[in-house]
Amino acid sequence: MTMKMLCLVAFIHQDFIVTVCVCVCVCRRSPAINIRSHEFSLVVPDHLKYNQPHLTENSRTDVMTVTPWLAPVVWEGTFNQDVLDSIYKPKNISIAATVFAVGKYTMFLKNFLESAEQHFFVGFRVHMHVFTDQPNEVPKVKMAAGRQVMVHKVPSLNRWQEISARRMKQIQDLIEEKLRGNTDYIFCLDVDSKFHGRWGTESLGRLVTVVHPGYYRDDRSRFPYERRPQSRAYVAPGEGDFYYCGGAYGGLLQEVHQLTKTCNLNFEADAKDGIEAAWQEESHLNRYMWINKPSKVLSPEYLWQDFKPKNPEIRLLRFSGVIKNYADIRPNV
Repeated sequence: MTMKMLCLVAFIHQDFIVTVCVCVCVCRRSPAINIRSHEFSLVVPDHLKYNQPHLTENSRTDVMTVTPWLAPVVWEGTFNQDVLDSIYKPKNISIAATVFAVGKYTMFLKNFLESAEQHFFVGFRVHMHVFTDQPNEVPKVKMAAGRQVMVHKVPSLNRWQEISARRMKQIQDLIEEKLRGNTDYIFCLDVDSKFHGRWGTESLGRLVTVVHPGYYRDDRSRFPYERRPQSRAYVAPGEGDFYYCGGAYGGLLQEVHQLTKTCNLNFEADAKDGIEAAWQEESHLNRYMWINKPSKVLSPEYLWQDFKPKNPEIRLLRFSGVIKNYADIRPNV
């Protein structure tokens, strides 16, 4: 397929404009990256029956369901899981998830992995990539067919801020060294969290992020963006769409590679100037998403906080940070 033909496909399928362009450019440098057919079409089985959608009816009128740049905002009640699963199941897609358990954070691995087996892309090929400084502490969890835990040893660090900031580089390296050519989507998740409900094909997209549960009702003047112009994570007053979680984001492999590579380069450039962004990787993630708009936004259902009561708009709790004492588990707190 020529570049001209690819651009035509990208024009028709707007959600994959950047993906196609990135894939073509990268493929010329590295033939290991493939363009998969699932990027271009949403095909359902013939004669699949489901409730008729109506343009004059909205299943959710209490929340935003589409962004100003026309990306869907995913809430319970805004999608049909049977339709979505029937589209993606025949494609035999492969999904990677990364999770970091350094120091005392290994205590969260068992609940994370066991609950993921119950709720995270059930019935799909999933590889959980656990980054830890204590491989022997990774629990043995029974996995369904086609699902696997992969353990990667990383060094211990004395500052939790450094652990947070370095995740982008380690995810970038994982994609470059192990995932290219055999993985379609990747999600980067916090280990000190637990799945409570379905997280599945409704979350797939080119570039996907989760709105932070602590700020989704606030004016953006209250968002904890990096406000120093000297930092590459800077978001100026009056700018920004939402405040996104550093603990849950993902998308197509090549898109997340570009995100992590860019954020890591910006972090390292800041470090040379003696600057550390206010919330490390989360600050750089928010700057990146302000410029590079996500193609799908997941509601706070996809990373709630256990200590918070559910607000009325949260109909289904899917993934949530567990209650913990940071002074007990974080170094240098």
